Amino acid sequence: MLKTGFPLSNRQMIQIISILGILVSLITLFYVKTHSQLFVVGGPFQSFISQMGLFGPLIFILLQVIQVIYPVIPGGMTCVLGHAIFGPVYGFIYNVIGICSGSLLSFYLSRHYGESFVKSFVSDQIYQKYMAKLNHGRHFEYFLIAAFVLPGFPDDFLCMVAGLSKISFKRFFWITLLAKPSTLYLYTLISYESMLFINHTFL
Repeated sequence: MLKTGFPLSNRQMIQIISILGILVSLITLFYVKTHSQLFVVGGPFQSFISQMGLFGPLIFILLQVIQVIYPVIPGGMTCVLGHAIFGPVYGFIYNVIGICSGSLLSFYLSRHYGESFVKSFVSDQIYQKYMAKLNHGRHFEYFLIAAFVLPGFPDDFLCMVAGLSKISFKRFFWITLLAKPSTLYLYTLISYESMLFINHTFL
C-alpha cells in the first residue's frame, strides 16, 4: 500500500517556486549572454570558484542534487554551467555525481513518503500518465532506461515514479549509473557548443 504522509498543499508552493526559478534562470541566461567571457573555461568566474577550494565543487554538486528533486533551476542550464566553470572533465564528473545522487535521493524520498510526495510536483494528468507505466511489470524498467537515455522525458520526475514501483534501490542505482552519464555528457556538450555558436554568430 502506498504511503500518503506528504501534504498535497506543497504542490502550489513548488509550482510558485518553480516559476520563480524559471524567471531567475532567464535573467541569468541574459546576463551570461551579455557577459560571455565571465563564464568561459579559465574565465573570471572559474577563478573565483577555484579560490573557494573544495567548497566550490561541493556547492555545485549540492545545487545539482537540489535541482533534480526540487525544480527551481532547469537541469540543462546547471549542467552547461558546470561544463563552463570546471571544464569538460571535472564538469562532467561533478554533474554526474550531483545528478545521480539527486536521482537516488529522489527515489528514496518517493519510496518513503509515497504518492502524495510525487503528486506535489506535477499535475494529476501527468501523474496518471506515467503511473500507468507501473502496471506493465518489467517493461517499466526498459521504459525507465529509455527515458534516461533519450531526450524529451521528465526523467527527474520518473525517478520519483520509480520509487513507487517494485524496483529495488540496488537495481535503480545501476540503471541510473549506467544510463545517465553518457547521455548527460553528450547533451551538455551539444548545449554548450550551441550556446557558443549562437553567441559568436548572432550576438
